[in-house]
Formats: sequence, structure tokens, C-alpha cells
Amino acid sequence: MSSLGVLPRTDERRRLVAADRVGADVCALRAAVVRTREAFDAMAYQWEGLEAQVDGALLFQGSGWARAIFDFEAARGNAAFDPVVVTLSDGQRLVAVLPLERIRTRARTVLAPLGHAFSQYSDVLVAAGLEPRDAVARLLRAAIKAAPCDAVSFLKVRGDSLLARGMPANHLVTGAEQGAPYVALSAFADYAAYFQTIKPKTRKNMRNARNRLERDGAVTHHVAERAEDTLGVIERTLSGRAGRLRDQGLSSRAFRDAAFVTFCTALAQRPDLPVMAMSLRHNDEPVAEQWGFVHKQRYYAFVASRDFSNSDESPGKLHLGEVIHACAERGLDGADLMVPVMPYKLTWATEVVEVKDYALPVTPRGVLVLNLWDRTLRPFIKKTVLGMPAGLRALAVRLAGRSL
Repeated sequence: MSSLGVLPRTDERRRLVAADRVGADVCALRAAVVRTREAFDAMAYQWEGLEAQVDGALLFQGSGWARAIFDFEAARGNAAFDPVVVTLSDGQRLVAVLPLERIRTRARTVLAPLGHAFSQYSDVLVAAGLEPRDAVARLLRAAIKAAPCDAVSFLKVRGDSLLARGMPANHLVTGAEQGAPYVALSAFADYAAYFQTIKPKTRKNMRNARNRLERDGAVTHHVAERAEDTLGVIERTLSGRAGRLRDQGLSSRAFRDAAFVTFCTALAQRPDLPVMAMSLRHNDEPVAEQWGFVHKQRYYAFVASRDFSNSDESPGKLHLGEVIHACAERGLDGADLMVPVMPYKLTWATEVVEVKDYALPVTPRGVLVLNLWDRTLRPFIKKTVLGMPAGLRALAVRLAGRSL
């Protein structure tokens, strides 16, 4: 006879019931592929239900992100947009979603995560009770059958993700291993308890830096409450970040797309993708700003910028402390500082999650391009350019007519 002490908790019992309903045989599930906005709208409610059940850093696999991408591509009239959202269903219940899109270049055709140019993590939604490897294999087979390609590319896959657990055996690792700093606020009673874990010398240095700023005027922190204030933070951070990248001869997949600013500014009033925008001000002038998304009690830092004329006072580090404090006051479980690892992030992070880029060859052309470009030439070129002095790098990138 069982004792009460060994019975599963309520949430665990729910997971066990869900697992019984799903069953272990993924082949018995029905696969479908969503290619249009109308088909997405028809299954969005089920998608929302699945993402509510699945744990993890899943903002970029959520229905809100997918809807924003569909809206954006339609608004700019992108005829090349080719969504390939693959699902698995157990009867009427959605149990897995892999949101992809097909991208064609002169060198190859690739399946990549939906909104790949702007998203930060690649992952998959898989209900409890399904083996991730089996589910991912079935999803990929359905995607490749519906949208033939040379390869599948998954950039920035977290080591703790369902996609990492489900990655097929024939995967390749491309690019250098990275890390995503994270602040696990749920591990502490309150912000004060968390703040005590920061090194005493670091706390003292930041207190002194703030005091030096306050000698010349008030230092305040603001969390945007109105859409127009949110939009202001978004526009200033994008401008500041773009300028800094240009000066350094650097960029990103997002900033290489001229429409990235349009995409971001359209997010200021989206109820299905809540934005949290914050500003550290000195004499009521922004010295460091940041905005990101709130999804399932986790804050995702998306774009940040700071006034480099105040670098001696570490405004970025000071502001990140205020950002985390604001997250704690709103009862969020954590703050995801995302790739890349940087010293100011490590000051505040409680852990760093391993992040890798994966690719799956599908055709001989895919094997060739992945090994020649993704695994060999591109890393070499990037390492060479990043090893240049900033001024020389910026000149070289301008002469080449593009950024990394």
C-alpha cells in the first residue's frame, strides 16, 4: 500500500496523466504542416495551450512570436517568405510544434527557425510524455517532405533545451560554442537576498560609481508604462546599438536586415508579445537603456545600448542591476540575458547555459556547403576579422560592403 508521502505532487500527476494520453509511439501521431496565415490562425489556440504546458526558454517558439513574424512579412510584402510550421497531434490535441521557414540562396536551400534573422534561440515544443528525439525526427521528416531543402540550420540551441535533447545523430556543430547568462530569481526569497550574492567588492564599486554620477545630478530608473515611452526606448536602443556596431565593424543577423527597425517598432503595442522597456537616466538623460520580452514569467533581454562617454562609471552594469530589480518586483522567475557572454552580464548572472549552433545535411549539396562554408571558411574569416583592431576592422567591413 502506498503512503501519502510518496504520491506525486499535483503538477507531477498532471504530467503523468498527459504522458499516458500521449503514449510512447510517436509514429501513431498525426503530422501536419502549416504554410499559410489562415492555417496558423486556425491552430493558434492549440499552440498557445501547448506552450503553456512546456517548460523552458521558448519565447521564440511561441505563438506570439510566430504571429508577429507572419504580420511583419505580410506588412512588408515579402513574397519570398515561406513558412513551414510542423505539428504533431494526438487526436484533437496538439503535442509538438517545430516552427520553421524555408530560405533559398544561390548556394543552397535551408530550413531555419521561423523569424530566424531576429530570433535568439532555436528550440521545439514537445509535450510531456513524448521522447524529444523521436518527436524531432518525425517533425523533421514531415518538414523536409513538405519543403525539400539541402540542410536544416538551428542557431543558438541551449544545452538545456528539448531541441538539444532531440537533435538527430547525424547533426553537425557549426560555429563556436557560446553561453547564455541567466539570473534565476525564483531561487531567492526576494531581490535583497539575491543582491547579497553579488561580490561585496563589486557592490562597493557600483555604489561608488553611482555616487560619482549623482554628484552631477540625479540618477533615476524608469520602466516604460505607455506605448509611446516603450517606442522611445526601442528607437533609441536600436539607433545606439547600430552606431556602436558600425563603429566597431561588427553587426548581427538582425541588423543586417534593413527592416529590423520596422519589425521592432511594431512590437511596442502587441498584446501577444509583451515588451518591457527600461531606462537609466542621469539628469533625466538616458545613459543606458534596454528592452526585451516577458514570456511565461521570464524576461528576455533583446536590445540594449549605453552612453559610452560615461564608460568609467559602468552605466551598463549599473542599469542591468536595475533591470533585474524591476523583474524581481514584477514577480518574474528569472531574467535571460542571452548570448553572448559579457563581463557586465556575468556580474549579475547566477548561471551560464551552454549554447551551440547545429545543422543537419539533407542533400550532397548540403553536406558540401555546411562543411566548406559553415564549419570552415566562415569561422576562419570571422576569427580573422575579429582579430583586427576596431578601426581597421570597420574600414575593411565598409570596403567589403557588408558586416559580419
